[in-house]
Amino acid sequence: MNVMFIKTKNKDFNKFFRKVVQRGSDIDPKIEKSVLEIIKKVKKEGDKALLFYTNKFDRVNLSPDEIKVSPDEFVTALDEIPPENFALIKRVAKRIYDYHHLQIEDSFLKKKDGEGLGMLIRPIEKVGIYVPGGSAPYPSTVLMNAIPAQIAGVQKIIMVTPYGKDGVNPYLLAAAKIAGIEDVFKVGGAQAIAAMAYGTETIPKVDKIVGPGNIYVATAKKLVYGNVAIDIFAGPSEIVIISDGKASSEIVAADILSQAEHDKEATCILITPDEKFAGEVKKSIDNQFISLQRKEIVKASIEKNGIIIISRDIKEAIELANEIAPEHLELALMKPNRWLKDIKNAGAIFLGNNSPATLGDYIAGPNHVLPTGSAARFSSPLGVYDFIKRTNTVSFSPRALRKWGEDVIRFALIEGLDAHANTVSIRLKDR
Repeated sequence: MNVMFIKTKNKDFNKFFRKVVQRGSDIDPKIEKSVLEIIKKVKKEGDKALLFYTNKFDRVNLSPDEIKVSPDEFVTALDEIPPENFALIKRVAKRIYDYHHLQIEDSFLKKKDGEGLGMLIRPIEKVGIYVPGGSAPYPSTVLMNAIPAQIAGVQKIIMVTPYGKDGVNPYLLAAAKIAGIEDVFKVGGAQAIAAMAYGTETIPKVDKIVGPGNIYVATAKKLVYGNVAIDIFAGPSEIVIISDGKASSEIVAADILSQAEHDKEATCILITPDEKFAGEVKKSIDNQFISLQRKEIVKASIEKNGIIIISRDIKEAIELANEIAPEHLELALMKPNRWLKDIKNAGAIFLGNNSPATLGDYIAGPNHVLPTGSAARFSSPLGVYDFIKRTNTVSFSPRALRKWGEDVIRFALIEGLDAHANTVSIRLKDR
C-alpha cells in the first residue's frame, strides 16, 4: 500500500501540513442540500417520511407500529447473545460508569454580605442517541453515550439505529438494556436525526442529540443545531502516533491499521525522527494488511490519509501533534509521561507501548466519543457534563443593593440603557 512519506525539513512540508490540519473542515454542498430536503420532509410528514426513507435507503418496509422495537424483540435479541458476551458488556458498562461517576458536578451557593450567588446543576430532560448500524455494530457506542446521560440524571433517553435486512443487531439491544434504554427506534440516517430534533407521531422530540454517524448523519446534526443541542460535529476516525523508534514496529503498525479499518476517510499518522524505524513500520503495515477482514476500507484509508512524517526530534513531533489536535494520540515513547505536560490538543492520550487506543474504545472507562477534525483545540470528550445545564442564581439583600446600586446605575448609563438604570434607582428611591 502507498503510505505518504514526508520530512519536516522538505521545502513543501508546510503547504502539505496545512491540508492535514484543515482536514474535515468542509461539507459537500450536494450532501447538505440532500440532507436539508430530508429534514424538511420529516418535519412536515413525520412517521410517513421516516417509513419512506427507511424503504428508500435501507430497503426495509415497516409499518408505523413497527418503528419502535417491541419488548418481544428485546427478549429475542438477548436470547441470541452468548451469556459470556452479555457478561462482558456488563463488565465494560461498569468500568464506564465508575469513571464517569467521577465527573458529577454539584450545585453551589456562596453567601456573603447580603449576597447569595450560586449555580444550579440540572440534567437535560430528554436525550436522543444515534447508533450506527451496518456491518460493524457498536454496542460500545451505546454504553459510552447512554451511561454519562444516566449518571447526569436525564429522565428520558431514546435510541435510534438503522434497521437492516436482519433487523436491529442483538448486541445493540443488549447494550441498550444494560444502559437502561427502553425506547429504541428502527430508524437511521439523516431522517432519524430530523425525527429526534422535531418529533414525529412515534419518536419524541428531544433536547439534545448525541452519537456518531456517517457524513449524512453528521450534516443533519449540524443543520438541526439550535433547535436542539448536539454533542460534536464528528468526522472520520483519527490517530496520531509519536514514536522515538524504540517501540516495536509491528505494534505501531497494528495501531495504525486499527483506526484505518473504521472508515475509508480515517486519518492515520505516524510522526518519528527515526527514518529507519518509519520504513520498518511501513513494511509491517503491508504484512499485517494481508490477514485483515476489512481490506477494502483499510486500503482506501491508508492510501488516502496514511501519513508518515519524519520529524527533526520528539519536541517537533509534539508541536506537530498539537497543531493536528487528533482524536487519538499515542505516545509510543520510552518515557511518555515526560512529554505529557507538552500536549495541548488531543481528544484522548494513550501513554506508552502497553496502552493502545483500542483500550479506550472498549474497556478503559473514559469516553470514546472524542472530538475530530482538529476540534480538540476547543472541545472535550463526551461526559456527564454534556448532559447537564447550569443555571446562575442571584439574591441581593436591601443592604447589598444599596451598596452596589449606584455602580449598577452608572454602568447602565455608560452603555446608554436608562431603563436598566431605572430598575435599580426605583428600588433605591424610598430607602
